[in-house]
Amino acid sequence: MPQREVELILMRQWASYLAMPIFMVGSNGSLLFYNEAAENLLGRPWEEAGQMTLEELPSMFQLQNVDRSALVPGQFPLHVALRQRRPAHLPVRYRALNGVWRTVEVTAFPLEGQGGRHLGAVAIFWEDAAS
Repeated sequence: MPQREVELILMRQWASYLAMPIFMVGSNGSLLFYNEAAENLLGRPWEEAGQMTLEELPSMFQLQNVDRSALVPGQFPLHVALRQRRPAHLPVRYRALNGVWRTVEVTAFPLEGQGGRHLGAVAIFWEDAAS
């Protein structure tokens, strides 16, 4: 396993203690971690997740706008946070890995380390209980 930056280790530790769903990707867009709360929304335990990249998420989860129109991959908040290095927020609809359709609010922000090191991005999800 490659050595991780201390900021990523600490972010993962922090996320593991939270009851809100958290999803982390590295600077190359590969999945680094999602917490137990996210497991429920994504439909698969972290230990069984396997390799995922940011580019695979739109098709893997059939991402849509809440009106069920196609979501342009570059509009997904995690993509914006990672590629444009700025925070983003958007309500989205998706099909979890267990087949359940969900509507969530997604807020994502870039992870910047000391010295201007771009480390990746984090997304936080809030499920829309009315959906």
